[in-house]
Amino acid sequence: MRKKIDHIGIAVRDLENSISIYKNVLGGTLIDRYRSDAIGVESEIAIMDVNGDRIELLSPTNNTTSPIARFIKQKGKGVHHIAYQVENLDEAIIELEEQGIRILADSLRTNKHGRRLIYLNPADTEGTIIEYCDYPNKGL
Repeated sequence: MRKKIDHIGIAVRDLENSISIYKNVLGGTLIDRYRSDAIGVESEIAIMDVNGDRIELLSPTNNTTSPIARFIKQKGKGVHHIAYQVENLDEAIIELEEQGIRILADSLRTNKHGRRLIYLNPADTEGTIIEYCDYPNKGL
């Protein structure tokens, strides 16, 4: 199945400062900013466009339960995940299972932009957090 990079997720402590860096240093544009209190997300998210590439700046909103807070405590701020857009998420999940790659089933969700997503188990990806996503109403 064809895949392409959709976005890179960056864990940050100071969302305002990070937005400023992406705007003023990298020439990016703030596309959207929102807060998600959903279990397993619990973050404020700023979506930046830098010359056609998407970056998600992720700042934890709950330092006890947010996976972003946990990531920062364990690894520090920086690249959190790489998201790959696939043609069909359901078919991609079957393909992963056939390849022996586990998914984190509880991470399956649709975000406010209509993007369906799921995370692969980092234990099967050499520690890299990989997201697969699709846009059912758009296409690859």
